[in-house]
Amino acid sequence: MRTSGHSMTERDQFPRPPLVLVANDQEWSARSLESILAPNGYSVLRAYTGRQALERARTARPDLIILDAQMPDLHGVEVCRQLRSDPRFPATVPIIITTAGPSGRAQRLEAYQAGAWEFLGQPLDGESLLLRLSTFLVAKFETDALLEESLLDPLTGLYNMRGLSRRAREIGAETVRRHAALSCVVFAAEPETPTEPGAERLAETVGGILRTHGRASDAIGRLGDGEYAVIAPHTEAKGVIQMVERLERLIRSEGNGTVGQVRLRAGYSAIPDLSTAQLDVLQILLQATSALRSLVADSGQSPVVARLRAFEEVPTQPAS
Repeated sequence: MRTSGHSMTERDQFPRPPLVLVANDQEWSARSLESILAPNGYSVLRAYTGRQALERARTARPDLIILDAQMPDLHGVEVCRQLRSDPRFPATVPIIITTAGPSGRAQRLEAYQAGAWEFLGQPLDGESLLLRLSTFLVAKFETDALLEESLLDPLTGLYNMRGLSRRAREIGAETVRRHAALSCVVFAAEPETPTEPGAERLAETVGGILRTHGRASDAIGRLGDGEYAVIAPHTEAKGVIQMVERLERLIRSEGNGTVGQVRLRAGYSAIPDLSTAQLDVLQILLQATSALRSLVADSGQSPVVARLRAFEEVPTQPAS
């Protein structure tokens, strides 16, 4: 492994020392990598098998992973494939696969298909490796910073409240101009039994279904743990009922294998012509939220309660 005597990493370009997971059962090869990384400002975490690499990648959340292809239990390409298919593993983390074996076009294509950012044969060129890592990590950290400041919820890929609010204003202006209907739906999704997978797994599943099957014209967001909102232009009350029924079918068919039985309850507010309403879209969203809160409260008192409630059906509080 060749490298020069001077540092190739501009440490100031990273917000913190990057953590690199090195998965390699060959001690000399792993130590060679560590001798390049550590003096250049990287923290190194070791794994010795493919399964250990999977476990540490999910728990330690490294900034970059270097996998050896020939590990004793799982091939490095398979480890990479499993990580890329895991919704809990960030897509922004670069994965590099190295090999002392064949490193031709077929092996390189297989690594790229599995989601690797680079496939390198040994011996490694230390200077070249450090330049690659620096380029990858600058992109990774910049993307992470944008996600933190973005309009998206990182767990589900849906709008967060900030993004939903901005999109609501855009949809509202267009809907008023067209004298069209608009509905806001807020729904809660929770497992039927406490033994089912936790909130994160359920959110990932529901978020994936909403991203895949939601209408492009709708604004779909995650409001918090187990709660989601849909702002649907050109949709009246009948369309809301069809939307909720469709979502229930999708969760049953696509989510049953990962999250078990899920209970869905929804509140909504439907406006036939937004241009005549004395409300903006965020006020309508609040109405839908109130309808859901009322429905959930009544469900706690009686098991025989409808799964869907309109804002007009919310009981009025008696005057004190």
